[in-house]
Amino acid sequence: MATRLRKDDLIKNCLTLASDLFKLPLEHMWIDYDREADVLYLSFRKPQRATKTIETNDDILIRKDGNKIVGITILNASRDRGA
Repeated sequence: MATRLRKDDLIKNCLTLASDLFKLPLEHMWIDYDREADVLYLSFRKPQRATKTIETNDDILIRKDGNKIVGITILNASRDRGA
């Protein structure tokens, strides 16, 4: 089970995430979370329609259409991955 964050830590983490997301060369982003499966979906275009999926060693799937990344899927999303 994920550890509960203090309110101040949660706000700090959200602001850090927002700052990092704004650095991506994207016009739009959709975020969906499946709590039962603990999977976070980041889509950079709708419909995503990926033609290739690259699996990393850290439960992350990078979804591509040609050379363009169209989405990222994070498995076990609530797991603490360390900073």
